[in-house]
Amino acid sequence: MTNQPLAGSTRRSFLTQAIVASTAMAGRPFAVHAQDKSGSKPVIVGTGEHTYECHHGWGETPAHIKWYETHGCAVDKEGLVYITHRAGSDKPAKPADGQDTIVVFDKKGKFVRSFGKEFHGGGHGIDIRVEGGKEYLYLAYMFPINMIQKTDLKGEEVWRKDKPPEPHVYDKPNARFSPTNIAFHPDGGFYVADGYGSNYIHHYSRDGKWLQTFGGTGSEAGQYKTPHGIWIDDRPGRDPMVVIADRANNRLQYTTLEGKPVSMDTTNVSFPAHIETRGDILMVSDLHARITLFDKSNQVITQLGYNPQWTKEVLDGMQVRKDPKRWQAGRFVHPHDACFDNDGNIVVAEWVVPGRVDYLRKVGS
Repeated sequence: MTNQPLAGSTRRSFLTQAIVASTAMAGRPFAVHAQDKSGSKPVIVGTGEHTYECHHGWGETPAHIKWYETHGCAVDKEGLVYITHRAGSDKPAKPADGQDTIVVFDKKGKFVRSFGKEFHGGGHGIDIRVEGGKEYLYLAYMFPINMIQKTDLKGEEVWRKDKPPEPHVYDKPNARFSPTNIAFHPDGGFYVADGYGSNYIHHYSRDGKWLQTFGGTGSEAGQYKTPHGIWIDDRPGRDPMVVIADRANNRLQYTTLEGKPVSMDTTNVSFPAHIETRGDILMVSDLHARITLFDKSNQVITQLGYNPQWTKEVLDGMQVRKDPKRWQAGRFVHPHDACFDNDGNIVVAEWVVPGRVDYLRKVGS
């Protein structure tokens, strides 16, 4: 990743940015290796140590779960995998008729439990944090719910929060709050990305008190257009900073923990959706049909599943996401979130209809 000096940025269209990125990445390390023509073996993606078997449609969903736009994923200490999805575009006649928006699987993909029926239509961001020896879910719900929630691993609520009144950025009637993801401050506090609302980042203390708000709509440094994903980059040897997937500005932005702009990347991402780190690796799920792994110096290691022609097809009319017959083995359509499990494998939630979960089993060493 080349962190460019802070400067104004012009928003690119989906397709133009994909073509530019395709050209820029020519010759960089990526690979898709078909194992045999019969399709009996999984396709291999990646390169060297970062090589994975690609298993599409992972997870044995029970009869009461019908995937609809899978959005988020997280893994707990036990290795259980948590997936969020919208559960359907139509509002149910009554809450009891809704679907659970959070579905839990064991590490082999067997269904364990589900919950969150009252949030039908709004399932989005999910992350897990250990506090006092206990794990908690931090959840971001988009429209029609538009709130954040903290629960235990079985969905028992600790608290929920609406838009913060303190910064007064939502005082105007048309100012919308629609959070997309949450990141954890090293001191126990957390940040909320208002990615589908008014493009602000809200910082809270460890006990849930509002501390500050930064950002807002724009293309200049420190401004955002759909700050969809957010993470704390505290990899070894680095000062902790906030990294934001500034999706509609086609870039990643780094800020200090106080929200002061530091640097940005407009070269190695196309339409970034979310971020995660593991060891020295930073992983970016990109809605433009790829997952990028960066090394400790933020240089591209590999782009999983990436192919310029496939990306062009996916973005042409945005109809591939609705047509599973056109999906290709070893290729992603719209990776919306990706997370590492405890063994370094990767779970991917894709923004497609119906939803899809991919499991990338690490085979490189």
